[in-house]
Order: sequence, then structure tokens, then C-alpha cells
Amino acid sequence: MELLKERILKDGVVKPGNVLKVDSFLNHQMDIDLINEIGKEFRRRFPSEKITKILTIEASGIGIACIAAQYFHVPVVFAKKAQSINIDGEVYHTRVESFTHKKVYDVILSKKFLGPEDHVLVIDDFLANGCALMGLLDLIHEAGASIEGAGIVIEKGFQQGGKLIRESGVHLESLAIIDSMTDTGLSFR
Repeated sequence: MELLKERILKDGVVKPGNVLKVDSFLNHQMDIDLINEIGKEFRRRFPSEKITKILTIEASGIGIACIAAQYFHVPVVFAKKAQSINIDGEVYHTRVESFTHKKVYDVILSKKFLGPEDHVLVIDDFLANGCALMGLLDLIHEAGASIEGAGIVIEKGFQQGGKLIRESGVHLESLAIIDSMTDTGLSFR
């Protein structure tokens, strides 16, 4: 997606440790016009009419998933990184390690929002080592639901996550795949 790549080159900042900051337009402040185009592109890449839910993980994926969902006309469900008193009843559970935060989260999802009848598209902002995405796929499997695919805004192609997910047989579409990243620049696939 050229529009996204141009924006990453213009406003993205590479930080030490292979961290790409795109907080000025994607995951802190959000450029809604750009994210609207991202939502349209996900719909084009996932034309299936079987999709019944979009699943993401809090927090950065929620806005992107919500805007994309308007093109699928389905609800967005997001996995939470902490148990709260607002979550009642039974939950699905997995553990996810965050590349950016260097922390392991207990991720939960209420069983009343995902079940065996669902056909799920996962949408998230980044794919690095694949831990968050694999955790979401675990929740879908635990629910007995069907995985229709995974849409990622930015994939770090030089890390193992995309390879692992593709090898598992999941239809993975990343809108921008970064092949290399240094403090002097980026290159895309």
C-alpha cells in the first residue's frame, strides 16, 4: 500500500532496538483519513462474506479494527491485557509477550463474544516476532471459531513473526512489509 509506505518514510522514526515509532499517525495520534484507506484495503484483501467478527488486542489495534469493521459490517472484539471487574463470566485465556514493551501479558476474552459459529479476521497494527498474533489465534482456536485471516498494517519482515504465521497456514496480509530498518532509513519489500 503505497500511501502507507510514503507516510512511514515521511513520519516514521526508527529508534534503537528495531522499534519503529509511527505514533504521529497510527498508534497514538491517528490519521483517520489514512486509517480509512487502510480499512478499505483490508476489505479488498479479505473479500470473504463469511467473516462475522474482527478480533484485535488492546490498545493500538482497536482504532484500526473499528475503522476497518465498517467495510465488513461486523462487530469488533478486542482481547484485554488484564482481568477487570467489568468482565463477567467465563473467559478464554492466553499469554502474550510484547516486543515493544518487553513484557508478558495475560490476555483474556469473554466467551460470550466469540464462539464456534464465528469466522474471524484478526487485525493489528504491527507484526514483529508474532507473539501477539499467535496469542489471538490461540484464543480463536480455544473458542472453536474459524480463522479467516490476519491483516497487519506494518510487518517487520526481517523478524520471524510473518514467516511463522504464514507457515502455520493462516492467510496473512501485511500492508507494508519492512525488509530492513536502521537509523538512516528503511527499505520495503
